[in-house]
Amino acid sequence: MNADARDEPPIPSVDGPLVAPVQSGAYLGPAGRTAIVLAGLSLVALLASGLLWQKLTTIQELLARQSADTGALSVEARAMAKQSMELSQDAAARTALFEARLAEVTLQRTQLEELIQSLSRSRDENLVVDIESSIRLAQQQTQLTGSAEPLLAALRSADQRVTRAAQPRLSALQRAIVKDIDRIKAAAISDTPGLLVKLDELIRMTDDLVIANAVGPKRPTESIKPTSPAVAPVWWKTGLDVVVHELRGLVRVNRLENAEAALLSPEQSFFLRENLKLKLLNARLGLLARQLESSRADLAAASVTLSKYFDASSRRTQGAAALLKDVQSQMRNLDVPHVNDTYAALNTAAAGR
Repeated sequence: MNADARDEPPIPSVDGPLVAPVQSGAYLGPAGRTAIVLAGLSLVALLASGLLWQKLTTIQELLARQSADTGALSVEARAMAKQSMELSQDAAARTALFEARLAEVTLQRTQLEELIQSLSRSRDENLVVDIESSIRLAQQQTQLTGSAEPLLAALRSADQRVTRAAQPRLSALQRAIVKDIDRIKAAAISDTPGLLVKLDELIRMTDDLVIANAVGPKRPTESIKPTSPAVAPVWWKTGLDVVVHELRGLVRVNRLENAEAALLSPEQSFFLRENLKLKLLNARLGLLARQLESSRADLAAASVTLSKYFDASSRRTQGAAALLKDVQSQMRNLDVPHVNDTYAALNTAAAGR
């Protein structure tokens, strides 16, 4: 053992106390310092353990508080979840209701669009039907009155309505209306009141017409005038002239083209004139009623009667025949031109082609 080992104090046994009391002024060796360090470390460890325990306690309290808060939040979350579920169910019900209403609104909108399209189509169809009815009514008025003004007014009104509608599918109708208006304006329509006056004149002239087999009126006996005041008329010559005139009146020679006219008796001539008047009156009534075919037939029958039973060499008969021929020629111009092009265009527009 060296000198340093002899100078060190004896190491206490393990069974004894680890730290020996330090006497003031005593010298501390390595073991004492180790003990002091260990004691300091133990104290630090104790303090650290206390602090750690306190901290753990604080952490436990915090955890407990947080656990309690978490439980409360969990309860609140459950309540909110339940409320959210109820709200979700309510929202789902409302969504289903909204979808049903949306489907209903969509259906109504589709129906409304179809209705609008139908109204848009039916507007043109109604316009076409209205124009057709107004033109037909105007044509009836024209046939009744004998004037083309009602038909022209209806066609002009239809032209204006089609122009305001501004539908391309009605352009053919507008062209047909304009064409019919020009044709009616160019047509020469007879004057119905003038024809009625002429028929009245014919009826009045019937009583003055000469029957083909009628006996002419007796000529008055010509008196023998003296050639000079000094010469007196011869009585026997005057008597002879009277006898010759009477003998000439007993026999009359005429050329009759129609045998039926020769067989008429004086009594039948009255009914012949009345029959001619009736035919002319029927023609007049037919003209007023716009039954032109019947009126033309009556005028043709009157013309046949006039040429067959009345004296064609008489000036009155010739004047009546000329007037009747004039009336017949004017009756041909009473027909108002038909608006067939307009009717065809209306049918095409109504069919939607």
